[in-house]
Amino acid sequence: MTNRIVVVSNRVAPVNEGRTAAGGLAVAVLAALRRSGGIWFGWSGEVVAAPGEDVSVTESGRLARATVDLSERDYEEYYNRFANSTLWPLFHYRVDLVNFDRGNYVGYRRVNRKFARRLAGLLQPDDLIWVHDYHLIPLGQELRRLGVRNRLGLFLHIPLPPRELLATLPVHRELMRCFSFFDLVGFQTETDRSHLLDYLVREARARVEEREGGAVVRAYRRTFRLESHPIGIDTRYVERNAAKAESSRESERLRVSLAGRRLIIGVDRLDYSKGLPQRFDAFAHLLRAYPRHLNRVSLMQIAPPSRGAIAEYSEIRRTLETLAGHVNGELADVDWVPIRYLNKSFGRRTLFGFLRQAQVGLVTPLRDGMNLVAMEYLASQPPDDPGVLVLSRFAGAAEHLPDALIVNPYDVEGVAKTIQAALAMPVEERRERWQRSMQVLRSNSVEAWFERFVSRLSEA
Repeated sequence: MTNRIVVVSNRVAPVNEGRTAAGGLAVAVLAALRRSGGIWFGWSGEVVAAPGEDVSVTESGRLARATVDLSERDYEEYYNRFANSTLWPLFHYRVDLVNFDRGNYVGYRRVNRKFARRLAGLLQPDDLIWVHDYHLIPLGQELRRLGVRNRLGLFLHIPLPPRELLATLPVHRELMRCFSFFDLVGFQTETDRSHLLDYLVREARARVEEREGGAVVRAYRRTFRLESHPIGIDTRYVERNAAKAESSRESERLRVSLAGRRLIIGVDRLDYSKGLPQRFDAFAHLLRAYPRHLNRVSLMQIAPPSRGAIAEYSEIRRTLETLAGHVNGELADVDWVPIRYLNKSFGRRTLFGFLRQAQVGLVTPLRDGMNLVAMEYLASQPPDDPGVLVLSRFAGAAEHLPDALIVNPYDVEGVAKTIQAALAMPVEERRERWQRSMQVLRSNSVEAWFERFVSRLSEA
């Protein structure tokens, strides 16, 4: 890669050499930017009374971190309300939870315009600009309005719903047109890509030419590409650190507390899209339908809180606390509780150690763009005695991990039966499924994903 890369996202990871980025995506972005030279631009995370026009730039070798602050009004309208109370539920197929207000949409567009104006002054003519996720869908159009002619790419990390659901958004025509200002738009799955293609053909009379690697689309007097680019994880990093974490103090505490019982684990941000109430119901059904598991199997659900200012997130927390209380009150014994519900976060290595101990990884979102926890569960497993991944068909990862046990998270009884099959699966079958899944993860690491997308963008 000879061009400088400019990554744009809502939040920006620290770039200090001595600090480790929190997630696999951040690790891949930082590594690539340090190799090629580049900028990571986005919101600082700070909300201030009167943000200035200046961009705060922190340099680390060939990499620069460029951030801007938001006002309270911008934060509310752009981030809390339109991005997370309108687009997030809509793109996760929850039209019933969409809260639309035109004033919030105006705020969303206003912040994208501000980002474009401040980013434009940092750009060089040959920069490749890669924009990430639903917060910044209009950014390409705003940059083009400022005369930016660089190659522009967008990757949507979350799902894109079908045309019928997109059309429920009163400003869907304006918003969907924004995709056309990018040279390359990437999606997690073929399903998501097909949804935008269908929308463009039916709503914008687009002309589509399918080619190797994706589709060339002509719509809104522009030509652009739509491609599927499923993200991966840093597989080797997870394998290495899960093995190290096996002997950690935290892992030993968990092992002692289980006292030889088997463990089913779920790790999800606290969100209504993750299907956690249905998961608790399925586990309770497992215990009632297969009472031999009483006092022999526990579900540990780790669900760090998020977006507490949004009412739906407070409601899901109350629902889970009530469900866990009911199940534990009915089925617990003096030395055992069925559900360990932890509404807190843990460090990544600690989580890998927990995942390694679990005989079943329960990943059952109602809708998810990819779900990297599913991959991290597999990569954390001991090769000689791996656990089984139970995975929702509505997670993007299901398109890429066919050796997981695929379930419909709305079918509580069906999920319970599948958990039972996972617990009863012979070790030989578990090893075979795990080995095939690991071949997929190792060939599609997050680094390979990053390089493939940038390569395709440079050719767009």
